[in-house]
Amino acid sequence: PKTEATAAPPAEKFVFKHGYDKDYPPYSIIQEEGTDGGFDVELTKAVCDKLGWEYEGVAFNWDAKDMELNSGACDCIWSGLTINGREDAYLWSKPYSDNTQKVLVPKDSDIKTLADLAGKQVAVQGATSAYEMLTKAEEGSELKKLKDSFAGLSTYETYTAAIADMNAGAIDAVVIDVTQGNFQISKNPNLVFLDEDLATEQYGIGFRLGDTELRDSVEKAITEL
Repeated sequence: PKTEATAAPPAEKFVFKHGYDKDYPPYSIIQEEGTDGGFDVELTKAVCDKLGWEYEGVAFNWDAKDMELNSGACDCIWSGLTINGREDAYLWSKPYSDNTQKVLVPKDSDIKTLADLAGKQVAVQGATSAYEMLTKAEEGSELKKLKDSFAGLSTYETYTAAIADMNAGAIDAVVIDVTQGNFQISKNPNLVFLDEDLATEQYGIGFRLGDTELRDSVEKAITEL
């Protein structure tokens, strides 16, 4: 007698592990209730929905991003990651956002131009493009001259901590990207940008070198959203 064929078990959903900075609003943040949030998180979740993947957020301190990616703890770094200067470090998606590096100061500060940063204590978040831009500025360049004019360059684990110290008077200015800076201004209306820009850059998604199929799938989904 014929027996009914046993149905194949359903294929397990691919779990896409999204690596992001745990405190980089508005791009990515662990919200007060402990859930993933931010622009990049929402975009990643939309890609996962479109591709039928399960989303898993992997939050980390920014300076641990390469270790997390290379160990396989996450599938990509998608969290306001600057392409410029890192072209060969990752397999990149196409840029999905343009960004500009600016200087943030209190409104009542005597710092009105980049030249006024001479003798001041300036801060950045470590391992960000702003940090690399200043610490790796070429000898003789305008950026190098600017950095050398500072009284000091302080490095913080998060921009949130740097802003708190600036509000407390411990530092004078913060070098920050314009999107993150606008978010901080929305929370701290006593802050303002200097008019002059420091640099313009592009954000992309960084995958492990060789993960072309995964990168292509994500990129295609983004264009179709």
